[in-house]
Amino acid sequence: MSRLATLGWRRGVLGLVITLLLAWTAARLNADDPEIRLLLDEPWEEMRRRSSADIDPAIAGHYWGRQTRTDARLRFMDPQYGFVTPLARFFSISFGEERVTGVRMSPQIEPLLLDDTLKVVLDLQEQWRKGGWIPIHEKSDPPFADTLQWRDQLRDVMGAGTSYWQAADQYQVMLVVNRFKDDRHPTEERYLIKLALANPWVQP
Repeated sequence: MSRLATLGWRRGVLGLVITLLLAWTAARLNADDPEIRLLLDEPWEEMRRRSSADIDPAIAGHYWGRQTRTDARLRFMDPQYGFVTPLARFFSISFGEERVTGVRMSPQIEPLLLDDTLKVVLDLQEQWRKGGWIPIHEKSDPPFADTLQWRDQLRDVMGAGTSYWQAADQYQVMLVVNRFKDDRHPTEERYLIKLALANPWVQP
């Protein structure tokens, strides 16, 4: 093998090693993020024991909710319909009879630019599709897509986007995106994503 070919081969191996190290580091960082790991209808204390993010105990005899104490991602633990969100700053879990009844959250830690917003939303939808979730109310509230029509709709300060997804007769998700005036970025278009997860509450 010529010296030039050897040098090229070594550079290729070095590039591969660096790529693998970066991927491993990113995976480790994500793995270390605080998570709420839950199933709907499970005992509240089981959710708390399984999760790496802190959340207060439920209140016996009450129907209420708790918010996470730190930024955390949701890891929905259903073996078929499970999914994972990005880190969330607003993350509220409801309970009744000391069991998990639902989730309301914004899967982001700050209002996002439109490209980043669509990346989050489309990734969630792809996880649901792969897991067997089905979009419902597609005529009035179609799934989000990276199209000019969707971008124009979301940029409209009076408009918003909503999409509903259902997993058999077990779960529903509502996903909402709308413009948000962020005083920290007054010259930028920023967006909020809202996600609700519960047992079905809307007729398919």
